[in-house]
Amino acid sequence: MKRILKTNEFYITIVLVLLIFYIGSQNSTFFSINNWFDLIRSGIVPGIFVIGTLLVLISGGIDVSFPAIAAFSMYTTTSIITSLDFDVPVIFAFVIGALIGLFLGFINSIFIAFLKLPTLIVTLGTASIYSGFLLTFIDDGQITRLPEAMTNLSKTRIFEITTDYGTIGIPVVFLITVAIAVLGWFLLKYTMIGRSIYALGGDEVSAERMGISSVKIKVFVYCFVGTLAGIAGVIHTIMTRNSNASDLLGGELLIIAAVVLGGARITGGHGTIYGSLIALLLILIIQNSLILLGIPSYWQRFVIGALILIGTGLSAIQVKRSLEKRNPIMTE
Repeated sequence: MKRILKTNEFYITIVLVLLIFYIGSQNSTFFSINNWFDLIRSGIVPGIFVIGTLLVLISGGIDVSFPAIAAFSMYTTTSIITSLDFDVPVIFAFVIGALIGLFLGFINSIFIAFLKLPTLIVTLGTASIYSGFLLTFIDDGQITRLPEAMTNLSKTRIFEITTDYGTIGIPVVFLITVAIAVLGWFLLKYTMIGRSIYALGGDEVSAERMGISSVKIKVFVYCFVGTLAGIAGVIHTIMTRNSNASDLLGGELLIIAAVVLGGARITGGHGTIYGSLIALLLILIIQNSLILLGIPSYWQRFVIGALILIGTGLSAIQVKRSLEKRNPIMTE
């Protein structure tokens, strides 16, 4: 019990519950079905990004290229499918998007795992390359006429209800985010790969002495993140019924803020799926509440920056406390 009370996840959950009741008391619209369905829809793609980013941070790295990978994958996938003369199953779009993301993630891993370059520098560079290449060699940067299979999936919902504002519901692609979250949780908690990722982020030298291959784990992590980004890009296209090359770019700060606030440490070795997702929900609700309470939208950047500082500060305090417990003499 004492261990739970010391975790970021516990405090984030408490803050989230209090915030929900406060915002609801200020604006009853917050508790409307429309608003909660909008929150769920707005978290589908970021939820996938959060899971990928969590794995990278746990491994001791940092990745800011996933929005560019998602944008590249979704636009290229849509272009390939629309260029075909026959309708293909929608699963074909997800396979192509995932493979493109896998390939771009593997490029990241070459520089990081084999050449031992800093993860932030590498992913900043590849993000610029991917987005720059895409925006340079495309025509108008937008595809509005999607294949029929993708359009049909965008209209499919888990369930829907009719209100005074029309018919609303939760898109069926929400189940993909749920499945990825379960996969990420199982991977980190019950597999040797997950334990190796934690060990690598905790102490790479010690992990290698234990027989863990840092190269293989890093290749897996960045390929896995690239694959998730490719899938997320396709989902974004399906949900918006539009493939815009500039969509999703620039959203990495929000995702990193959620993961850090949820308990992951920049130094690696710590973090959970639950903590990251609950922190993402907190950020989405804060963004949503700014609009409902009539606060200017540019305050979102201020809030996200503050959350990054708070999350990083909490992580630093936790690291300091753990070091004091291990060796109180050296920390005096």
